[in-house]
Amino acid sequence: MTGTRQAHHPDHFDLLVVGAGIVGLAHAYTAAQRGLKVCVVERDAACIGASIRNFGFITITGQAPGDTWRRAMHAREVWQQIAPYAGIDIVHRHLWLAAYRPEAHDVLEAFMRTPMGEACELLDAADAQAKAPALSLADAQSVLFSPHELRVESRTAIGLLANWLAEVHGVTFRFGESVLEVAAPRVRTSRGTLHAERVAVCTNTDLHGLFAERIAAHELTLCRLQMLRVKPEAGFRLPGSVMMDLSLVRYEGYSTLPEAAALRARLQREEAASLAHGIHLIVVQSADGSLVVGDSHHYGDAPEPFAMEEVDQLILRHLRSTLNLETAQITERWTGVYPSSKTTPCVIDAPDDATRVVLVTSGSGASTGFGIAHDVFNAW
Repeated sequence: MTGTRQAHHPDHFDLLVVGAGIVGLAHAYTAAQRGLKVCVVERDAACIGASIRNFGFITITGQAPGDTWRRAMHAREVWQQIAPYAGIDIVHRHLWLAAYRPEAHDVLEAFMRTPMGEACELLDAADAQAKAPALSLADAQSVLFSPHELRVESRTAIGLLANWLAEVHGVTFRFGESVLEVAAPRVRTSRGTLHAERVAVCTNTDLHGLFAERIAAHELTLCRLQMLRVKPEAGFRLPGSVMMDLSLVRYEGYSTLPEAAALRARLQREEAASLAHGIHLIVVQSADGSLVVGDSHHYGDAPEPFAMEEVDQLILRHLRSTLNLETAQITERWTGVYPSSKTTPCVIDAPDDATRVVLVTSGSGASTGFGIAHDVFNAW
């Protein structure tokens, strides 16, 4: 990219980003950092997709080894750097993953022997209970503590990030405008024609629009998740983000370890319904004290938008068995959808030299988006 900023051509840009979710904003930020003139075109009046319907949990520990873990570490550093400038609160830090089954403890021991276990601690249950009284650890084997994680309030952070990019970095945002055709440098939208030397297409679940044939080659499907907001008793405070045994057979940093096979077999006997619904427990806390709790995973080309009470009750059962809660009043329920792949955590496709299609296919956009954008620009 030339970085000319093309000041005399208001409809000409060095980079045009399609989509104002976290992956699109990460590309806009990375380009702006390099001195480029950037435009983001978003079909909705504001970001209302998966980027605001998640935990805001920047997850490092347990990510797949290699590029995904490396990208998550980079993204965490970017979040830490930009949050105070963009007015984004880091609500809490750290991860506490409780292992209740001996097989889960074995997985954590194996994880600690990997390079990704560096700076983490494997605590015995008594030590963890003293440090984290909100956890229910009477029957726990051990607890993995990670210092790496942080949490932002995603439903506000995305808007604040977009405002900061516009006000401080001069990024142009065109909300309520659909991109109909990309043939760089020409981009045709529902409102006219724009020009950009390069285009990053970050359209999340829109698998049948721009570059549909190329996206189809990656054999993606959609994943619907269910989440809850729960009001605990006054004064209840989490020590950080919380997970438990079920996450160890879902996150590839744990699940690909040989020791995970025995845990998976036991969970299949004891928690078949949770596994069938793709449930694993994550709990984070908002500034108002409420807990964001989830989630489940159901796959299909057109997943129904209807939440299931059975799934909510399973999630709540795991919540109550993992935390020392007196009350858990549901105040909100919602679903989210993201593209999913069985073979890759993200798609980076090059229809031509001037265009990149970038989709996160593992539900980890908040955790890896800035790292992915960094890699895209380094190779582009």
